[in-house]
Amino acid sequence: MSLLALATAASNVVAEKAGGVATDTMLLEGAILLGVATVFVMLFRRLGLGAVLGYLIAGALVGPHGLGLVGGGESKLAFAELGIAFLLFLVGLELHPRRLWELRRAIFGLGMAQVVVSGLVLTALILATLGFSWQAALALGLPLALSSTAQVLPSLKSSGTINSPFGEKAFSILLFQDLAIVPMITIVAALSRAPADPSAPPGWQMGLYTVGAIVALVLVGRFVVNPLLRLVGRYGERELFVVVGLLVVLASAAFMHSLHLSTALGAFIAGVMLADSPYRHEIEADVEPFRLVLLGLFFLAVGMVLDVGAVMERPWLVLGLAAGLVVVKVGILTGIARMYGMSWKAALGLGLLLSQGGEFGFLLFTQASDALLIAPEAASLFSAVVTLSMVSTPFLMLFARNLEFAPDRDAKDLAGPEDAPRGAALVIGYGRFGQIVAQMLHAVDCSVTLIDKKPSQIELSERFDTKVYFGDGLRLDLLRRAGADDVKLIVYCIDDRSVDAEALRPVVEAFPNARILTRVFDRRQLLAIDGAGASGAVREVFESSIALGLMALEQLDIDRREIEDVEAALRHLDQVRLGAQLADGDIAAGMDHRFQPGGSREGRSILEKLRETRRAAKLAREEAEGDAAF
Repeated sequence: MSLLALATAASNVVAEKAGGVATDTMLLEGAILLGVATVFVMLFRRLGLGAVLGYLIAGALVGPHGLGLVGGGESKLAFAELGIAFLLFLVGLELHPRRLWELRRAIFGLGMAQVVVSGLVLTALILATLGFSWQAALALGLPLALSSTAQVLPSLKSSGTINSPFGEKAFSILLFQDLAIVPMITIVAALSRAPADPSAPPGWQMGLYTVGAIVALVLVGRFVVNPLLRLVGRYGERELFVVVGLLVVLASAAFMHSLHLSTALGAFIAGVMLADSPYRHEIEADVEPFRLVLLGLFFLAVGMVLDVGAVMERPWLVLGLAAGLVVVKVGILTGIARMYGMSWKAALGLGLLLSQGGEFGFLLFTQASDALLIAPEAASLFSAVVTLSMVSTPFLMLFARNLEFAPDRDAKDLAGPEDAPRGAALVIGYGRFGQIVAQMLHAVDCSVTLIDKKPSQIELSERFDTKVYFGDGLRLDLLRRAGADDVKLIVYCIDDRSVDAEALRPVVEAFPNARILTRVFDRRQLLAIDGAGASGAVREVFESSIALGLMALEQLDIDRREIEDVEAALRHLDQVRLGAQLADGDIAAGMDHRFQPGGSREGRSILEKLRETRRAAKLAREEAEGDAAF
């Protein structure tokens, strides 16, 4: 064998071993990250601080600047930014293009004002206090004006407020911030002290690329993706929908990245183009798990790149800068929002929600360092400032949630419950559930006061000539203004799984003359409100699931009397099981009181008793008819 062949064989062996080591490292790091993240996310959710803070702390703990169990935070961050692209794709799926056009004033008015004013004020403060040149101050101040899309949008979606006036303004600002990344990159490139990169396009060309790319994505969505989805729909194979959904997100992101543009913006445009597709909900359901996993990985990576050493070297400086960033942005955003007609509470809530630094700041700081505008140490320092400001967000969101439903002055004036005529019942929450309850009360001429805390729902109800009053129905002062001291009934129809005994008990104690009824999501929430003193509660899907089960038995041609026995037995078993769970405080109690595959001793016993009762009643009826014949 020749020396060349031996060398080739040796290099192949080395490459195979290196590949094996890389795979082992990747699997080990993946297991460590997921394990630590699981523990911290569960802990912080238990404390009511949200999953994001758990991911950040977990990443900082195991990252190269912490215990050093996992490395490569920058590479993981670059990959995990796909989570933001998936997030904006899903947001785009919920926005009809016409709706996006209606938001143009908020996007290019409120959004532009926030970015420009915040960027210039922060630049001036850095220039005046930290001794940077004006070029360096501008390269640092502009990125600090951005907020964290990955933190704010999931909060708006989970709270159901993304389509409210408050949520639309927050989303409009975030969308303009994403658009502003292109001019910010152009400004950094124009100020660069490094030799010009011949492969990088000039700023005016990037602007043309942005417009051309958006037009191209619109055309591809209309003439390629929609026909492809119709073709996939004929096959009915779910995995094809998963493949097409991932293809759309990744291809649009890759296309924008190849043009040095925002990958998240490309995914968002692709989502908007599919908002009218009949397969929108199928795609959304298929893409959502990938979004959750990648966003979790993103926040882990953000925690990993936090330079704990830089923080520990100058802790008060870093903490002071992070606190100053939050305070300045809250003040600027609140003032601008007030100028655009928001009430001061809603404006303050918007300022708190968007006060943190954004994930694209890491990218822009790196580019400023490569352009020789700032030293690598400064990029590391301000990256730590952005990360700490993101850590503060879950705490600030606790305050923002109490303010986000405050009505805007540019919306219709929302009357408070003190303006409502006094009635016999209060219905709290006028969504799909509360509307049916209210209709049944109206049917017996019961006077009802309707209360909801979502301005969008109130304005929608007014289109159907239904007066709904604005307010949080769990607040005692608001209930008193609505006349709760004199009503006979308070019905909670709100879609809020966090409502528990601690939330309801003050209402029960404050208004002893009113019966309190509440909607609960499931059996777990029913256990959570136990002890509050409510007069009754209904699991929202229980009755509808029984109705569908009865329909299923009818389709199997089961005898009608047998169907009635099954329903009665099921309701009895469920009641007994629920009683055992309430008594023990354990969701696993009463497990034998249910129908199971292969038969259930308790269930069969109850069915047999019902059959015997029916047979005895039939026999008694026949005997009575026979006696009557004589």
